[in-house]
Amino acid sequence: MNTAQHADPVEDYLATLATSLHGPARAKAVMMREVREGLADAVEAQTRFGVPHGQAAHRAVRDFGAADEVAPWFQRELTIAQTRRTARVAAVAVPILVACQLLVHLAARDPDWRLGALAAHLAAVATAAGLLAVTALTATGPLTRLLPTPHRLPTAVAWTATAAAAGMALATLALGVTSILSTDWPLTSLAGVLAALAHGVVASSARACRQCARAGAGALPT
Repeated sequence: MNTAQHADPVEDYLATLATSLHGPARAKAVMMREVREGLADAVEAQTRFGVPHGQAAHRAVRDFGAADEVAPWFQRELTIAQTRRTARVAAVAVPILVACQLLVHLAARDPDWRLGALAAHLAAVATAAGLLAVTALTATGPLTRLLPTPHRLPTAVAWTATAAAAGMALATLALGVTSILSTDWPLTSLAGVLAALAHGVVASSARACRQCARAGAGALPT
């Protein structure tokens, strides 16, 4: 009984809302802080007129809207933020993959179809990552002032980044095997390490983007 009597409606509301949202930690923290400040201002405004704090808190939460009603709108913002984050990560991966490709070319002083195939693979993955970054950042940037963000863009970005990460993983494995057979194993080994780093960063962001895309799917009308 005492727990129920002393429960803070605002804190309960914030906890419920935070649990239902997925996205970049910093963006989510800023969003929740703004909600907290808005509710605190609403409570303070009512207590100035003599409304008891508990009643004022209940009114503030009610007027703000049920958590399951406002969550989809907040989730859409977080999903777009994660989409842009994934695109930026893909953009960072491009020069790393280009460096890998150059190292493979340097190692290919003697004709070897394996190294040529690896160079082509790395070039293809780098191109895909670059296109992903440009498309996503453009579609979620200043262009949104003129056109709405495509509803399926986050899902497309998430799975494209996943495919790019898978390509990096394959390149890492292939470079590891090739380094054993290559006379210039230090170069191919270094390329493998760089490809592994790029894979780890992109794969992690792609996984978060898939989670956000699932959380926001169908939440709001197109």
